[in-house]
Amino acid sequence: MIVIAHLSDIHIGATPESVDRAAAVMRYLDALPGDLDAVLVTGDIADHGVAEEYEEARKLLTSRHPVLVGPGNHDVREEFRRVLLGDPGPGAGPVNQVYRSAKAVYAMCDSSIPPRQAPGHLDDETIAWLEGVLEEKELPVFVAFHHPPVTLHSPIVDAIRLHRPERLEEVIGRHPNVAAVLVGHAHTAAATTFAGRPLLAAPGVVSTLKLPWEEGGTSPDHCADYDLPPSIAFHVLDDGRVTTHYRVIQ
Repeated sequence: MIVIAHLSDIHIGATPESVDRAAAVMRYLDALPGDLDAVLVTGDIADHGVAEEYEEARKLLTSRHPVLVGPGNHDVREEFRRVLLGDPGPGAGPVNQVYRSAKAVYAMCDSSIPPRQAPGHLDDETIAWLEGVLEEKELPVFVAFHHPPVTLHSPIVDAIRLHRPERLEEVIGRHPNVAAVLVGHAHTAAATTFAGRPLLAAPGVVSTLKLPWEEGGTSPDHCADYDLPPSIAFHVLDDGRVTTHYRVIQ
């Protein structure tokens, strides 16, 4: 059995409470009596993409569990790579990362479009990189990135979701070792399918985005609720089936 913690959209610097909310989540994970196979953080780590936010995030996103962190549309690749990942080299290209545990492979793809554009895209370099990872057929693979590739019926998110997902859909469809696709960006828990696999969006840490039937209006200022507590998802892979549990962190 594989157990993964999935969180997203911590937006360090967005609100005075952003650091405390992310810290509460990480304390909760470290206090668990059992070990996790991985902790995946699917983007929007910083709110403005500046070094000070990533320095804070680097201190926060440490754990006794393995942590894999990917960028979102609020992130800046160069600062993300230099400060958060400790990579001093050229940082203009996509930040694609792979983590291999004894039980699974985690492919964190960069769906951001510099400079800090709201929609998402997986470029040719990223698709080719992902195909190479998926050729490793011995273990199940979780494919993770920031932007949902499907409609989630949240007007704000749907307008800035992943552009042109057809090639990704074709690649995943050819690789039965993909266990699930994990995304962020929605600031609300959501579960659907993509390429015949589970597509699971993590709830937001910094805020929750209300859906149209919960709150009128379509502007972020109207729909984003910063008073609801942060939430995370646990994904469990057992006997080929993915089960997801959600937890509110008080």
